[in-house]
Amino acid sequence: MRLSREKTVRLSHRIIDFLVTVDDLDFIEDRDTIRQEIVTILQELLKQEEQVDTEVRAKIASQKKEILEGSEEWDILYRRYYSESLKRMGVADLAAEHRR
Repeated sequence: MRLSREKTVRLSHRIIDFLVTVDDLDFIEDRDTIRQEIVTILQELLKQEEQVDTEVRAKIASQKKEILEGSEEWDILYRRYYSESLKRMGVADLAAEHRR
């Protein structure tokens, strides 16, 4: 997912606004420093997501049989390879833990 810098900053403001409402949370840094770190983290995650997307597309393109983007087979392979990449990164494990 591609987000502009403006959207990332806007999202960071919404996250910090939410965090301020959490009673059990105390800030040891000022809010703007925390918000800027949120922006940095979001940008890094988006960069990683873009790399995974590129790798998955390349893997599909390298198949012996040509698989057309948008076809059911392409979509299935994309989801499978994308999920495998997230598992390798440890992201899928975190999502599974969160659902428990």
